Amino acid sequence: MSETKDTGDTKLRLSGGSTLSLKGTAGSGRVRQSMSHGRSKTVVVEKKRKRILRPGEIAPTPAAPSPVVDVAPPPPAPAEVKPATEPTASRGSGVVLRTLTNDEKDARAHALAESRLREAEDRVRAKDDAAHRIIEEERQKSEADQATARKAEETERRKNDDAEKARREEEARRRLDTDVGDGTEETRRTADRKRGTSATPPPKTPSRKPTPGRRPRGKLTISNALNDQPRQRSLASMRRRIERGKKQARGTAQPQAKVLREVVIPESITVQELANRMSERAVDVVRLLMQQGNMLTSDDVIDADMAQLITEEMGHTVRRVAEADVEEGLHADNDEEGDLQPRAPIVTVMGHVDHGKTSMLDALRASDVVGGEAGGITQHIGAYQIAVPSGDKVTFIDTPGHAAFSAMRARGSKVTDLVILVVAADDGVMPQTVEAINHARAAGVPIIVAVNKMDLPDADPTRVRNELLQHEIVVESLGGETMEFEISAIKKTGLDKLIEGILLQAEVLELKANPTRAGDGAVIEAKLDRGRGPVATVLVQRGMIKVGDIVVAGAEYGRVRALVNDHGENVSEAGPSQPVEILGLNGTPDAGDQFSVVESEARAREISEYRQRLHRDRQMVGTGVRASLEQMMTQISEAGRKEVAVVIKGDVQGSVEAIVGALENLNTDEVVAQTVHKGVGGITESDVALASASGAAILAFNVRANAQARVAAEVEGVEIRYYSVIYNLIDDVKAAMSGLLDPELRETFLGNAIILQVFNITKVGKVAGCNVTEGVVRRGSHVRLIRDDVVIHEGTLGMLKRFKDEVKEVISGQECGMSFEKYHDLKEGDVIECFDVEKVERTL
Repeated sequence: MSETKDTGDTKLRLSGGSTLSLKGTAGSGRVRQSMSHGRSKTVVVEKKRKRILRPGEIAPTPAAPSPVVDVAPPPPAPAEVKPATEPTASRGSGVVLRTLTNDEKDARAHALAESRLREAEDRVRAKDDAAHRIIEEERQKSEADQATARKAEETERRKNDDAEKARREEEARRRLDTDVGDGTEETRRTADRKRGTSATPPPKTPSRKPTPGRRPRGKLTISNALNDQPRQRSLASMRRRIERGKKQARGTAQPQAKVLREVVIPESITVQELANRMSERAVDVVRLLMQQGNMLTSDDVIDADMAQLITEEMGHTVRRVAEADVEEGLHADNDEEGDLQPRAPIVTVMGHVDHGKTSMLDALRASDVVGGEAGGITQHIGAYQIAVPSGDKVTFIDTPGHAAFSAMRARGSKVTDLVILVVAADDGVMPQTVEAINHARAAGVPIIVAVNKMDLPDADPTRVRNELLQHEIVVESLGGETMEFEISAIKKTGLDKLIEGILLQAEVLELKANPTRAGDGAVIEAKLDRGRGPVATVLVQRGMIKVGDIVVAGAEYGRVRALVNDHGENVSEAGPSQPVEILGLNGTPDAGDQFSVVESEARAREISEYRQRLHRDRQMVGTGVRASLEQMMTQISEAGRKEVAVVIKGDVQGSVEAIVGALENLNTDEVVAQTVHKGVGGITESDVALASASGAAILAFNVRANAQARVAAEVEGVEIRYYSVIYNLIDDVKAAMSGLLDPELRETFLGNAIILQVFNITKVGKVAGCNVTEGVVRRGSHVRLIRDDVVIHEGTLGMLKRFKDEVKEVISGQECGMSFEKYHDLKEGDVIECFDVEKVERTL
């Protein structure tokens, strides 16, 4: 058979490899055939021309293509065959016979190979499909076998469960028979009913029939989902049922008595929480409140008095507690006399700035603290412990002498046993010296006067003694009780006598403490270290603090990770009168806060949360919606004040506190320094964002901004100013506040003129003909119109002429013409007063 594609031609393959091709499509035209004896032929099919259909005409249906026909070739002729390139045609015939070329033969062979390749692919695909069908049948058969096995296992398990349950029920029946064996007839009848063996069965209780298809109640588990059997009673349920039966049989069943409890009631509590503490239903509590006329819900908050009334009404007892009870026993003074041991005295050095306080401590400690202070003045509070030649130890607290550090001096006087008042022999008693005397008196501690700088040629200790008399400080040289020592910190003279006086005073005071109890004391200073985190400098006053203890310092708490003494050495513990740095707190406490060692982290967290809540409440005082009339008037008066907004960042908490206090002292009724934010540590991006949002400048005291904060400040246009001396910071803020003050207006009298006659000029208005009686009158100056000694107008002189010429000024005794700007009510006899207004800048 011939192999051909459906291309519209009909091709006949003849024996011997020759091919007969029919050009065209069968049925599409008339076939003309030309035959030559003994040669290949080509049948040419003449196609009809395409017809253009007219509107409404239906196209004829095309005939099917001609099939491939195998034709037996005619026997070869003995005659010589002409070449294929020479076609022969008979008269009137359209058939041309030719031989196939090599290309056509190759095309025929390629088509045959492709057909056979497709057949092979179809056979392989059929085999794969058969294999897949066999595998799928095997898998389905395996799953069916597994399902059958699981069903059999489940049936066996159910049988075992039924047998176990029947065994338990039989055992329960036997125990019941044993319990009621010696009972009365009624007891036996009850037992028979429970076993179901009574001769006269009890009446059936109507029960709800299970609905077909209804899911059984209870917790949905895998076993419940797979179990088709109804739910059965548990063993505990059977025991409870038996116990109830016994009590009913004995007639001893009684209603359960109400349990009365001791209810702890805080200062405020919700209705639901109160009901939970009483083990009562919240609905019953709400009903009782409504009976008393209080329409409340379970989520409403009631005070302690109302909660106590409700609790007592329901029969419970009440124990009132306050929120501050969390600090109960935190600083208890319950030490026994036998546990007290001598401790080192705590001495605070106070005095005016630049009187040599830190230099005296450097001489005692053989150090150079003052060399590290900016500007040569102390701006931080420090605590040091030194060992004197006698072997005793003395703890010194160094306080700044600048006026801004008043809070630091107050903190130092509260934690001290003695106060050394340092006064320069060449300077005498100064304002901060007087303030130190007042702090010491308020704390009730003794004072020792140290007259410093005795090495200077103009030193005058007598002057110092006389000036101290004005403040009721009488030294021993004048017959008083206050000890006095003349020293020189530079020459290191008189220091040994000062130490002896300190030890003598400490011996008189009999300073003792219990080193075995939990440690507590005061926070001297606090800072945020970049590498170590929050660091608090504390002074232990009682007890012992160790590494690993849980400490509460103000509103912060944490576990002590390390203790560092004043020499920078790590220590494992610190006793009374010893200053140390604590590492491990979760935040920076405020300077002056009390710290204590607690027994657990839970209590530390509770105390910290309570103190933080108090701190928030103090900050929110006066910010509520309700306010008194006085507060409203104060807010209205403050609304017109100008503000200088600042963000303050410092190295330690005490410095930040001092800066804020100094800026608050600069506030006036017209301008205030508004502290948007204050904190300890370097300047961060959040500080820059806050300053940008509030339009504030950032004041950095001994701290710097990181790279990200500097870039953010440049982008946002926030100004950052760095300071190392507090004088410069306060002066800059003071200058900025002075720039916001309205200038002061000062008047300078120039002269007077009297109106002789008033002229009405068209397009100009009224012009006054005047005579200058005093001083001088200048054009453009301020004027007042006075009529009968009453000022009726104040304005500006618009025109000034002498004869027909415009002049700048007219002196006394001359006549001139004047007119006012936007005012024409002029009369003869009025007096015109001329003056200038000068603006004078104001300062704080």
